[in-house]
Amino acid sequence: MTADTRDTRGTRETHQLVLRARRAVLPDGTQPATAVVDDGRITALLGPGAAAEAREEIVVPDDQVLMPGLVDSHVHVNEPGRTAWEGYESATRAALAGGITTIIDMPLNSSPPTTTVAGLEAKEEAARGQLSVDVGFWGGAVPGNIDQMAPLWERGVFGFKCFTAHSGLDEYGYLGYDGVREVLGELAALDAVLIVHAEDARILAEAPQDITDRYATFLASRPRAAENTAIERVLVAARETGARVHILHLSSAEALPAIRAAKRDGVRVTVETCPHYLTFASELIPDGATEYKCCPPLREEDNRRALWEGLKDGTIDHIASDHSPCTVDLKVKDTGDFGKAWGGVASVQLGLPAVWTAGEELGIDLGDIARWFAANPCASFRIPGKGAIAVGGDADFAVVFFDYFLYYCKTETGALGRSYKIIGGFIVSAPYICEFVFRDTGTAVSYLTECFFIMLCKRNYDL
Repeated sequence: MTADTRDTRGTRETHQLVLRARRAVLPDGTQPATAVVDDGRITALLGPGAAAEAREEIVVPDDQVLMPGLVDSHVHVNEPGRTAWEGYESATRAALAGGITTIIDMPLNSSPPTTTVAGLEAKEEAARGQLSVDVGFWGGAVPGNIDQMAPLWERGVFGFKCFTAHSGLDEYGYLGYDGVREVLGELAALDAVLIVHAEDARILAEAPQDITDRYATFLASRPRAAENTAIERVLVAARETGARVHILHLSSAEALPAIRAAKRDGVRVTVETCPHYLTFASELIPDGATEYKCCPPLREEDNRRALWEGLKDGTIDHIASDHSPCTVDLKVKDTGDFGKAWGGVASVQLGLPAVWTAGEELGIDLGDIARWFAANPCASFRIPGKGAIAVGGDADFAVVFFDYFLYYCKTETGALGRSYKIIGGFIVSAPYICEFVFRDTGTAVSYLTECFFIMLCKRNYDL
């Protein structure tokens, strides 16, 4: 039935769904609202007590908040080809449990990668019938595939990802700066965006490579200078071509001044950071804790705080998870060797509670999170109908609880018990994720989740 269906007396419109909330995060602030839904879209926003006939009515309890469904623009699902690392069934269920209703899937680490139309078709076929949330796709920019970009763009990818240093997978080559400049020329004509993993290959090659089970040795192997230099070179190419660029997973706060200057000059650049860079500090990472390895790396506490300032002043546009799971064996927990371990943090379910908790001391509220984790990525990547509770938009919602649950975990110092926010009716805990993700795919998600909360607990409560 459609929104035009009326009752038998023809005097009042009957809608499919009405949601009433005393607190709803809308584009112009948190306020009472009634959302009217028909055919999967928001057809009206009314006052909290407005009359509206509907076949179903949901009243959000007063201690909960209605938010737009979050949009995670940086997720590595890995299917097809590496489904043992993660597949669409488990990844999208985890996203949904974390209040995320849309993900954009990266062109690697699946095999084949999404660098050709055939690779995109393989992704689409693998996803069919397995999705709990909406899924879009990135294309890939690698040496030799520039002829694929226009066809992939026409097929609906949201842009193209490149690396300026080795990706970690030989099948996904990286672009030198001349290659970045060439690709940007092609994408400028399409008005497509290039999303960049920015680290300088030469600086990385010259950095110390005596990596052991000590996190400091891994951190030294990927210095801030590698990230800063690559970002500056990409910004120059964007300035020269007029193309759109997006800096992925910013970890070095030292790059913020160059980004601010580029934005002031009209360079078409947007930037993201990730929950783990906003939550963890390198000083707290234990020896052998390879679950914290990611590229670029987790840096120092002063850097973490500076990233928060970059978010607050608008230099960093949005937050994305960079969810990158793997099988347990690839984290080489038996040796704890940071050099050999796979680099990736599995956290698609945890962005909202982690950022919310870590940001409380800075006065961050749910309106900020909705902007960084929903509205802004949709604006940056032109994702239609998502990112806000607004008339005409998709009826994607998340309900946030102000309740707390007691989370216990084991560390080297014993049992910890602290209170954390929960979302969407799911308790975000390692045992829960173990039940529905670890069992299904054999990934390291549950273990990494536990560590996420251990670090959060240690940092926030000085344990």
